[in-house]
Amino acid sequence: MSIKPDEKKKVIKTYRLKENDSGSPEVQVALLTTRINNLTGHFKSHVKDFHSRTGLLKLVGQRRRLLNYLKREAPPRYNKLIADLGLRK
Repeated sequence: MSIKPDEKKKVIKTYRLKENDSGSPEVQVALLTTRINNLTGHFKSHVKDFHSRTGLLKLVGQRRRLLNYLKREAPPRYNKLIADLGLRK
């Protein structure tokens, strides 16, 4: 499930580091988290949608790699991000 453009702009505006930032790890993780949350809601009514489940697992892996990078490079930013997004780690 994709994100609506206005919702995407809102997430980018919330997590960006500078004015024209749309590719920092924080923004990418926030967008992936939004997509993952949308997909988990989708699976409540479409239990047998295995193709989308495969896509969900890829998104989770991509988010995990970005979080590992952020934890390695900037631990304070990592801790702030997982607290803001409510991720367990």
